[in-house]
Amino acid sequence: MELSAKSEYALLALLEMSVAYKQAEPLQIRQIAAMHNIPDRYLEQLMATLRRKGLIRSQRGARGGYLLAKAPWQISILDVLNCIEGIESKLAQKPPPDGDLARSLIRSVWLEACKAANDVLRNYTLQDLCDRHQAYQQADVMYYI
Repeated sequence: MELSAKSEYALLALLEMSVAYKQAEPLQIRQIAAMHNIPDRYLEQLMATLRRKGLIRSQRGARGGYLLAKAPWQISILDVLNCIEGIESKLAQKPPPDGDLARSLIRSVWLEACKAANDVLRNYTLQDLCDRHQAYQQADVMYYI
């Protein structure tokens, strides 16, 4: 399994929205893009996909932008990856039996590994990412006397 740039950008954008969730202030694409050096147009396409799948919502107007559609603890990392990449639907496809025992064994182990990875991703939420982000930021702060 590999994390694509598309999924990483989507997760970065959702992490920023998770941090801003309590303030209920929408974030604009250009803000998020500038924070993480993501091309505006590319991020715009990702946000449209996330909005269509119901993970975020848009708010129009002068103070418009994007907000999470659900609380950060209700959105798993797997939800995001399924939205962007369609991971679960790929795993649901069983490899066709071709009569080659060795290939079947390898494919079954690969499917088992993918299922285990999905279980981990299903258990982590945007809130978990947000909590870790804040913990790392606090650990970076050093006090000198």
